[in-house]
Parts: sequence; C-alpha cells; structure tokens
Amino acid sequence: METITSEQPTVPAEAGQADAAEPVVPRRSPLRAAIKTGRPKEWIKNVFVFAGLLFSGKFNQSHEVMEAVITFIAFCLISSAGYFVNDLIDVELDRKHPKKRFRPLAAGELSESTAKLIAPAIAVVAIAIAFAAVNWEVGLMVVGYGVAQMAYSLGLKQIVIIDVMTLAGLFILRVAAGASAVDAHASEWLILCTGFLAAFLGFTKRRQEAVSELHEGTSTRPVLEHYSLPFLDQMVSLVTTGTVISYAIYTVNSPLIGNQMMLTIPPVVYGIFRYLYLIYDRSDDRSMAAIVAGDRGIQAAGAAFAIIAFLLLYVFN
Repeated sequence: METITSEQPTVPAEAGQADAAEPVVPRRSPLRAAIKTGRPKEWIKNVFVFAGLLFSGKFNQSHEVMEAVITFIAFCLISSAGYFVNDLIDVELDRKHPKKRFRPLAAGELSESTAKLIAPAIAVVAIAIAFAAVNWEVGLMVVGYGVAQMAYSLGLKQIVIIDVMTLAGLFILRVAAGASAVDAHASEWLILCTGFLAAFLGFTKRRQEAVSELHEGTSTRPVLEHYSLPFLDQMVSLVTTGTVISYAIYTVNSPLIGNQMMLTIPPVVYGIFRYLYLIYDRSDDRSMAAIVAGDRGIQAAGAAFAIIAFLLLYVFN
C-alpha cells in the first residue's frame, strides 16, 4: 500500500511525453471546456482570503464569515477570467506543449470567440459582487487583481524575477482583501509572510517548468530561457528561509494570543518541507493545487494547522 513516505515516484516518468505534433481530438462539450478553462482546481489559492477572518478571531461571527465567503467567490471569478485571457494569449504556444495542448482552447474544444465573451462577463460579475455585496475597498482590490492579471498575461510573465514578484503581489491582494472584508487589520508580518510564501510557490513552479522543458526538449515559456537551475535553487532556498522566519516572527507577536501561536509552526514547516521533498526528490511536476489536492502529507499538515489555530484562537483563548 502506498503511503506518504512511499519511494514510488509521484508522477510517472512518461507523463506528458506524447507527441505534441499529433492533433488533439476534442473530448469535452463546450460547457465542460469553458469550466475547465476557468481552472476551478486553482481556486484553492483563494483560501488566502480567509486569513484575515481566521487570525482576527472572527470565524464565529456569521456576518463576517459571509463577507469573507463572498470575497472568496469574487476572487475565484476574477482569477478564472484571468485564466481565459492567459489561454487566449498563449493558445499557439500551448499547442506546441506536450501537456498544455490539451487545454480546451488549444485543443479546439472551446472557440476563441466564445472565450473572448466569457472572460469579460465573469470579470464584470466578480467586480459587481465585490462592490455591491462587500465594500468599495474589496471592489477596488478585485479590480486591481484583474488588472495585475492582465499585465502579467500581456508581458510581465516574460520578465525574469518580475514574473514571480507579480504573482506574490496577487497573493498579498487576496490577504488584504480578506482582511478588509471582515474589517480586520492584516499584520505586517502576516503580509510579509504571504509575500514570501507566494514567491516560494512561484520559484518552485518555475523550477518545475525548467526541469520539465529540459527533459522534454520543449521551449514554450520564453522567460525560462533566463532562469538557470542553480539560480532557481538559490531563490527557492532564499524564499523558503524568508517564509519560515517571517511566519515564526508573526506567531511570536500574534495580535490575539501572543506567542501561543507558535504551536502552529511545526505543521507549517512540515508542509513547506514536504512540498520541497515532492518537487526535488520525487520530481513532481504537478501544479500547486494538484499537489495539495493529491498529497496526504501536505493535507495532514494543513489539517493540523487549521485545527491547532482554531483551538488556540476560539477555544482556549
């Protein structure tokens, strides 16, 4: 039976090595293709919206919970609109990639004209929800998130280092919007930790992509030409250290319970180290969302963190 310490590779060596020259046979209906293009599996990144709710001690207040949920929905919609734009811009590059060629737009399962209608429609809905159902500050942050996504897709993702810094900014916007939605103060250390964690995810993703393209002999993300594996390893080491230290300092000065929050450090550190283990030792090239959804070790760390934080903030406080 496979366990979280299994020595079997998490991703088969042959995965994604199909001949990219072969035409992709459409296998999804237009509706399913549209849903797939919106990347609902990636919505897990938007749980950062709930950081302000959790750490402010307001998780037991129904109105604040509802505001945070609505903010989460708004960010899910605006991020999906961004994925439509990204796939429209990258459709030709995706068709040359052994894995991305199966994306609905690249595979011809969803027409470009339909995608051009869906993207602004769901973006408008996201912005309207944020302004009308939460507050104007969250609404502006959702707009800012959408603008940043557009800038990333149109050019920032091709600028070395700036690409990862942009992604980090998007995560910080999520945390700031979640805090604003529940009228909570986002600690400076929490914001800093979020930025480091996002940079950690960004640089590890770039390393996964660089290794994948090196092995497969493809070149579909131009910015990777400017990233060497030794440089990426240095960056991963740097942001890993920054993430752990900034979170540890935050827990020492937790606004509600002081240094009792340090009890959440072990699951956080284990989750980060487990993620590095999967990428470096097991050569896992899946997305962050797929790794979190499929690895029991990281799931256990997340559950332990949530339980400990909840007990400290809402039961023993």
